[in-house]
Amino acid sequence: MRFFALTCGLLMVAGTAMADMTAQLSGGWDGRKVPSGQQCRLHGGNGSTPPMRVSGVPDGAVWIVAYFNDKSYGPLSRNGGHGTIGFPVRGATTDLPAVPGMSAELPGGARVFQAARSSGDYASAGYLPPCSGGRGNRYTVDLKAIDKTGKVLDEITNFDIGKY
Repeated sequence: MRFFALTCGLLMVAGTAMADMTAQLSGGWDGRKVPSGQQCRLHGGNGSTPPMRVSGVPDGAVWIVAYFNDKSYGPLSRNGGHGTIGFPVRGATTDLPAVPGMSAELPGGARVFQAARSSGDYASAGYLPPCSGGRGNRYTVDLKAIDKTGKVLDEITNFDIGKY
């Protein structure tokens, strides 16, 4: 019984340490289906990152770093396989604008922290839009609030942006 109480106490502390940040998609993204035209150029689109509103951003955060992933395709399924983009924090509620895929030139102070790990025809200088050819792959983003030293202050993991 003591072990159970100690374990629950640790879980509660761990759960409350990073649990205040929330995200909401906009711009036609609903988390269920990738909007028409938001796929990669190889499949007839001209995709951009989904615009999002992140609320509950902790004090001291200077970047929201977005790690885009294709959970259905192992090589690009984690750690920003589809690219890692940093967005400057603009307050406790920060809007992350849509930024173009396949480019290192990003507006609004956003920057590429790590290009997509794709190669060949799928190579991208930044974010690789959904590019599975419409096979129903599940696309997600991990959002991390980072302070000026690079410390993660809060995070949201496996946030669904849609299937394509």
